[in-house]
Amino acid sequence: MMPGELACFDPGVVEIGFLTGGREVAHGVSGLSWARSRRRGTEGSWSRRRQTITPGAGVGHVSVLTPCGFVTLVTYGKVADVSSTAEFPDGAELEALVRLALERPQSPIREAPARWAIVDAAHQRLIVLDRDRALAAYPVSTAAAGIGGQSGSYRTPPGWHRVHARIGEDQPLGTVFESRAATGAHWNGEAEAADLVLTRILTLDGLEPGVNQGAEVDSLARYIYLHGTNHESRLGEPCSHGCVRLSNADMLRAFDALQDGDPVVIVGEAHAALDSRDESARSGAPPILAPLPDPFGPVRFHYAGLGGSGMSALAQFQTMAGGVASGSDRAFDRGERKEQRAQLERLGITIAPQDGSGVTRDCAALVVSSAVEAEVPDVVAARALQLPIVHRSALLAHFVAARRTIAVAGTSGKSSVVGMIFEMLRGAGRDPSVITGGELIALQRDRLAGNAWAGSGKLLVVEADESDGSLVRYQPAVAVVLNLQKDHRAMDEVQVMFRTFERRALEAFVCGDDPALAALRREAAARGLDARSFAAVEAVELDPDGSEFTVAGVRFRLPAPGAHNLENARAAIAACQAVGVPLDAMVTPLAEFQGVARRFQQVGRGHGVEVIDDFAHNPAKLRAAIATAQRRAARVFAIYQAHGYGPTRFLRPDLVQAFAEALRPEDRLWLLEIFYAGGTAVRDFSAADLVAEVSARGARAEFAPTRGWLVDRLATETRPGDLVLVMGARDPSLSDFALEIATRLGLETPVARAPSGS
Repeated sequence: MMPGELACFDPGVVEIGFLTGGREVAHGVSGLSWARSRRRGTEGSWSRRRQTITPGAGVGHVSVLTPCGFVTLVTYGKVADVSSTAEFPDGAELEALVRLALERPQSPIREAPARWAIVDAAHQRLIVLDRDRALAAYPVSTAAAGIGGQSGSYRTPPGWHRVHARIGEDQPLGTVFESRAATGAHWNGEAEAADLVLTRILTLDGLEPGVNQGAEVDSLARYIYLHGTNHESRLGEPCSHGCVRLSNADMLRAFDALQDGDPVVIVGEAHAALDSRDESARSGAPPILAPLPDPFGPVRFHYAGLGGSGMSALAQFQTMAGGVASGSDRAFDRGERKEQRAQLERLGITIAPQDGSGVTRDCAALVVSSAVEAEVPDVVAARALQLPIVHRSALLAHFVAARRTIAVAGTSGKSSVVGMIFEMLRGAGRDPSVITGGELIALQRDRLAGNAWAGSGKLLVVEADESDGSLVRYQPAVAVVLNLQKDHRAMDEVQVMFRTFERRALEAFVCGDDPALAALRREAAARGLDARSFAAVEAVELDPDGSEFTVAGVRFRLPAPGAHNLENARAAIAACQAVGVPLDAMVTPLAEFQGVARRFQQVGRGHGVEVIDDFAHNPAKLRAAIATAQRRAARVFAIYQAHGYGPTRFLRPDLVQAFAEALRPEDRLWLLEIFYAGGTAVRDFSAADLVAEVSARGARAEFAPTRGWLVDRLATETRPGDLVLVMGARDPSLSDFALEIATRLGLETPVARAPSGS
């Protein structure tokens, strides 16, 4: 089975573990509530439920390869379940593994047991079976030195074993063990070189004399275990000292599945890591068995599509942290985005034409995004040189694992919350790092692009993006889930991603007011997550320029307007508290929060008129931006450019409804033609069609044939008390357009605009 494919297994029973005994406490935050959850092991107990999954005609699926194996989002008409596991073996592959185990020359077992496990070293996974049926598969790390039973070899012993002892059943997740005894210490998610034994231990007793039993080869005497690890980011890669490492969450599941005396067989030979296997396979490249080089070392990583916000942030962070980066982008080849190019080059990032010339033998890896096609010359050159081809989210997952990370997920508000967290941590003296999709104005004022910074502290703040499914790759110390709204994907599919994301974090915060996240909160409680409440926000005062509120007796001022930004601040404060920042240390940095470019950014004001540039592009964001504008203006002149034909087709009825319901009789709406970035998109409708549908609902909407026409129209119609609101995503020239409007209206431009495309 190729990476990215889903095994079509026979109808059967999948056994899934859940923690029970948790609870959830919700609390009001001026209409918003949050649930704080911390993983807990002492009060929860494992139970199992059985779920029958029966594939049928038309079954669809989405598979995402993580650094430690596959996360498969399985859909049967809708998303039915998620398996955050290693690649599940298909029928023929599983049959071969079972036969390989049972036909070992010294196998003491000749028929598949009722309950047993295979450690498949070749694919770095542990498979739990019921006779010849696979129940679960978990990514593991076997020994870096390979397979072998000799004492002192630091190899993982081959052959049949039995579970000798189950240790740590009453200990919380992350417990540190030494000499098979709990120390009372707990791993907090920070990267460290030591090989810690965590969470649970299954000791293994060899059953094959001369192979893993007896003098010089005895697995029990060698202290060979299955155990949780602090090196979760390297699962899927042989890097242990002989034991079999699992993620701490998966170790809980494996511990529950296997009892004293159950057989465990280790088969196959381990190979070196293949962090680039997903993109290599997608692009047709041959397998590359060398581990991915250290991105902070002297080797060079080349970024295809460097101008994209996600790609440029990674390249900047890598360079700031001591690594070497280069890249290419078609926009740079066309002479566009000169300011962004200059910013990147000032950091020492070399920019080459996107003709493959930047991908040479001194290049350690090619980094791509989902938007980079296999035919791009850089990809073709990397395949020819057999270089690792790494998805940007896999590299970000590496950065997340290397630091104590706060990751923020949600359909709306991620960049704003990341910016607030970053500025409060920095104001508290923590010198954090940040990787984000938005441009932080505080960094732009230092002549940086604004979407990345490498600080000297251990904390990293990142956006966890659901648009391409990449957020399921990350294992942060703190996960924040803001909201769930219709945007890039179907909501039930995104809900599964959020569930996986929350499960992989050490501590999680889930918005308690969003009904779409209710199931996630219930499941967190059912798995034994201790849902703790924060101090409620009290004495809330909203005004056109921001809000004031009190948390646990501490008064805050937020200079970002809108009720949605109050919610964002609530999440940011909670995340900062989770990493030990006291409330009083957050007051000044939040009051001085400089904002994020294109998040209700004022680009012009004067004569009683204001021009705002905003990133709003889905129905919920459009409603929030319009409501915030209405709070500060007698009339709102809303301008929207949809960000592509596919997204607009997906959101079309919701967009029409949002505009029809959000606009007041005195407000106006102009729609620019839908943004087209090139490619094979089907352009079978126009923004004019949406205008007709919005107008039919009673709103005052009009199609703008050109930007020049609209600027002329605004110049004749605006009057004191009006606010011009420019909204849309993807098109970097929208900020230039907003500035053009402000200039034509003769307004002051108090805030420097964001560099296009950064």
